[in-house]
Amino acid sequence: MNLRSEIDYYSELRLLDKARLLNLFLHELAEEARGTYGPGVDQVHDGAHLRFVNELLHRLTRVIEQLLAEEATRPADDVVLRMLLAPRADKVAERLVYNAYARAIQGFESYDTTVLMSS
Repeated sequence: MNLRSEIDYYSELRLLDKARLLNLFLHELAEEARGTYGPGVDQVHDGAHLRFVNELLHRLTRVIEQLLAEEATRPADDVVLRMLLAPRADKVAERLVYNAYARAIQGFESYDTTVLMSS
């Protein structure tokens, strides 16, 4: 994955589409996190990575709120994407994020398209 090209792509999106992409990413990340626990409440077998996902969810929901409110103080686009996609020492956490991001990008469609209709 080329971090620079992902930052460039994200930076070109409208604010609403940035929020939509991050929301889709969070949905996919929650799906990835299901591998950290079993069916029972006491069956968490990878608490460190479940906590990692929870912390990322916490941070990104705030970014989504800031995008939707068009807050000038929101983190810069490159900061958000580096938070997600920069290489990590923890390769399991890195895989969780990369898998979720790849599915989010694959399923994402910007609504900012021009439709040409013939007369």
